[in-house]
Amino acid sequence: MDDSRVGALFVLCSGAGFGTLGVLGVVAGEEGLSIPTVLFFRFALATVLVWSILAIRGELQLLSGRNLLVGVALGAFGYAAMSGLYFVGLEFMTAGMVGIVLYTYPVFVLVLAAAFLDEPVDRQRVAALLVTLGGIALITGADPAAADPRGVGIVLVAAVVYATYITVSRTTLTDVSAPTLTAHVLPAAAVTFLGIGLATNSLSVPSTSVGWGAVVGIAVVATAIPIFAFFAGLSRIGAGPASILSAVEPVVTVALGAAFLAEPVSVVVLVGGGLVLVGVVLVTRR
Repeated sequence: MDDSRVGALFVLCSGAGFGTLGVLGVVAGEEGLSIPTVLFFRFALATVLVWSILAIRGELQLLSGRNLLVGVALGAFGYAAMSGLYFVGLEFMTAGMVGIVLYTYPVFVLVLAAAFLDEPVDRQRVAALLVTLGGIALITGADPAAADPRGVGIVLVAAVVYATYITVSRTTLTDVSAPTLTAHVLPAAAVTFLGIGLATNSLSVPSTSVGWGAVVGIAVVATAIPIFAFFAGLSRIGAGPASILSAVEPVVTVALGAAFLAEPVSVVVLVGGGLVLVGVVLVTRR
């Protein structure tokens, strides 16, 4: 198998792994685990795995000075906020809908880049923006049972936060590799949710095997493994194709939600979700 196909498989595996997050998050919630608990364990366990793998590979690098401050801030405020809003969204909508709405973030990256970085916006990208927003409007207005407007609003904010995180990291940490940034973002996010959990007295330890399975699955299957799979694929096929193939993520979330949580998947949801994915593909194509 040639290198490009291997890279594509890595990216598809990464998207599938990230796509399990919503379903595992619902399971964790049903086991009585609070959002701070789930996300603290997610980022703490993922930190151990990521740092261990990077250390074994001899690729672990510690940031210092301004880069360290920016990296920690991106994790403690940016990625932590996005993740928290994502899980709040699960309280209002199905995992599939949360996955679809969050995946609008590439379009918001386009908007932010145009507004603050003076990057040109051509007709294709304007069309992508309109198609994506049309998909969100369709699934929100025509199928409110699956897409609670409150949940859509919350997850759209998460998408904007994630887009801001990406834009800031891309423009301010030009000399920091993605794995190194990730190694600093994860523990910073873990500390944030540890603090929130202690402050709100909502931090606990899973008391059932299902609860532990959900937490470990979120940390390993939905976080650490897809992070490294994406990096492995990115190095082989480049950013453009990797971004397009990553669109499998919300598809996997919808499929798993329907299969394991009996979440409804109407024709309207499929059409609206399809429009979102078409918009994302248009944004990432060159």
